[in-house]
Amino acid sequence: MTVSSDRAAQMRLPLRRGLSGSEEAFVVSACNASAHEALQRWPTALGGAAALCGPAGSGKSHLARVWGERVGALPFHGMEVALADPLELEGRAVLLDAAETVDDEPLFHLLNLAQAPGGALLLVSRDVPGQWPVALPDLKSRLNGVLMLTVKAPDDPVMAAMLRARFAERSLQPAEDVIAYLVRRVDRSAEGVERIVDLLDQTHAPVTRVLARKVLDESGDLFAPE
Repeated sequence: MTVSSDRAAQMRLPLRRGLSGSEEAFVVSACNASAHEALQRWPTALGGAAALCGPAGSGKSHLARVWGERVGALPFHGMEVALADPLELEGRAVLLDAAETVDDEPLFHLLNLAQAPGGALLLVSRDVPGQWPVALPDLKSRLNGVLMLTVKAPDDPVMAAMLRARFAERSLQPAEDVIAYLVRRVDRSAEGVERIVDLLDQTHAPVTRVLARKVLDESGDLFAPE
């Protein structure tokens, strides 16, 4: 029994393969090279704290996750770190995403633990620590003294890599001219990439440049103008 191409397209389900930080290669480019290189050498034997900052969707959490897997850091997100056993954290590397959402006292305690032998603390946030709304003067001073690492919004090579990865998750293989077209027009963030790939996947049609332009036009101001 044969199935027409139209019917096959209608029957295709949006199958996705989740890719972890270790499975999906982190793309090093001008927007993140400095932070990536610094994290390759950090922490030193002295430990301490560092902050990795950048705009939403810039890949900072991905970069932090790659670092955490390399050094065996304990990963936490926001205030969940306050529930951790202090004995579990002592002498360990700790990765804290959404660090700006953590209350003053647990954050101050984490910074103290980072100074102990074997300790290290990587704080991940959008804003630099000096801009966080902290009340403890000693905490503010500590945050101003952490090693600062920054990433910028994704540039063309990173955008192209993210698009290929998101398409591959859905078993889609658009031509390179489609990737190049989208790189110039999609919002420069992981969320922007996820949104356009999702919209294209929902069409259940081959992803061509014509289709990409049609979807972008119908999306209005969600994406950059041509």
